[in-house]
Amino acid sequence: MENKKLHNGDLYLPNDATIEKQQFQYLDQLYDYNQTRPTEMTKRQVLLAKMFAEIGADCYIEPPFHSNFGGHHVHFGSHIYANFNLTLVDDTHIYVGSRTMFGPNVTVATAGHPILPELRAQGYQYNAPIHIGKNCWFGAGAIVLPGITIGNNVVVGAGSIVTKNLPDNVVAVGNPCHILRQVNAHDREFYFKDRRIKPELLS
Repeated sequence: MENKKLHNGDLYLPNDATIEKQQFQYLDQLYDYNQTRPTEMTKRQVLLAKMFAEIGADCYIEPPFHSNFGGHHVHFGSHIYANFNLTLVDDTHIYVGSRTMFGPNVTVATAGHPILPELRAQGYQYNAPIHIGKNCWFGAGAIVLPGITIGNNVVVGAGSIVTKNLPDNVVAVGNPCHILRQVNAHDREFYFKDRRIKPELLS
């Protein structure tokens, strides 16, 4: 049975024996996933289906993969790609839309701790869910903080720290992450610097 304190946003102490017992079971599965060989693709898919709250077809997560609850609170659409060292701090729910891509060393963190020293010294924690839309791309080393909602077709630049919600169809960069521009007509002509997109790719 799910522990409500993980998901209601209230402060709680995470060293609860019931929580830890469940968490270790999920982390054992995560350990098994990270020990798979590159050729054991079927085994990886079977493990991911057991580990995640939801996972669609044709998702690929390159080990090592890190997750506080082994993906137990993660909801993936289909055709999601994650390069190595994806870290999902899934103390509460993380939702990711189909065809989203994660570069190396991306962190998506739902857990936080109080700023007030007295509370933090006691070990208090809170969790806030994260919602990521469809067809997004997170550059290497990007970080998404608790409670964030990101729209569809968003590009988050490498090394960015997302501290505020992002709407659909934007390129956002920096620390703190800010909207650089809209996805625009230039992006329909060039895919990288002066490299042109072949028209037949869009037909």
